[in-house]
Amino acid sequence: MDLCTTPGISIEVAGVSKSFRVDGRVEQALREVSLQAGAGQFVTLIGPSGCGKSTLFNIVCGLMQPDAGEVRLDGRPERQRTGRLAYMPQKDLLLPWRNVLDNVILGPEIAGRPRSEARKEALALLSLFGLAGYERSYPAALSGGMKQRAAFLRAVLQARPAILLDEPFGALDALTRAGLQEWLLEVWARFGQTILFITHDVEEAVFLSDRIYVLTPRPGRVALALDVDLPRPRTRALATSAAFVRHKEQVLAALEQSLSAGLAGNLATDEHR
Repeated sequence: MDLCTTPGISIEVAGVSKSFRVDGRVEQALREVSLQAGAGQFVTLIGPSGCGKSTLFNIVCGLMQPDAGEVRLDGRPERQRTGRLAYMPQKDLLLPWRNVLDNVILGPEIAGRPRSEARKEALALLSLFGLAGYERSYPAALSGGMKQRAAFLRAVLQARPAILLDEPFGALDALTRAGLQEWLLEVWARFGQTILFITHDVEEAVFLSDRIYVLTPRPGRVALALDVDLPRPRTRALATSAAFVRHKEQVLAALEQSLSAGLAGNLATDEHR
């Protein structure tokens, strides 16, 4: 399949709840979460640590099933979602014994595609991903930003209609992170896949997204669904615009309100234990 024409897919999470048993008691991670990403949209989840964002990603991509609710792909409920979407976790998970080229073709290899075909496709994209000349290098020789670009290329080469990115830039310095944000928007615009993105960075969320969902502390619920009506393509100059600042303030206010409510709820729970 030509990656440049891989169509995006709509993703809808409808009333999803999930609990786990921890030390003999039941802990609810998610409570009736509903959100949606239109085909080809960039949608971001933001919320405090432990609010269930990664759990939600595991449910969306089929690694877990919800206790209640469902996930719909292109409007259809899909229980068997494993392999339908590409997933890039927080850590790059590059295999240290494989060079860059062999790392990025891992998905196509697992899918049974001819190795020569996958390598040819990957080589054609190395320059776009800032990895030209490093195809024979091993992960230990790469910078943090290069490792993340390699991991993202590996996800793109799976040729899935949507990619889930779980804090891909969280461990990077501010300058590298800013450069990769702009680069990510360029790559996303080229391939047109739907992206679900997790971050703790409010400015990053506003800069990248078509829509932002703010989640409450555990159990995670949607505190705010905000459409980001900033023009594309986006540049850093937007960060000083009144619209950008307004969106940032709305997200921060929702986070602060949900954190305050969560703290009050935890104190009340502790008093009754």
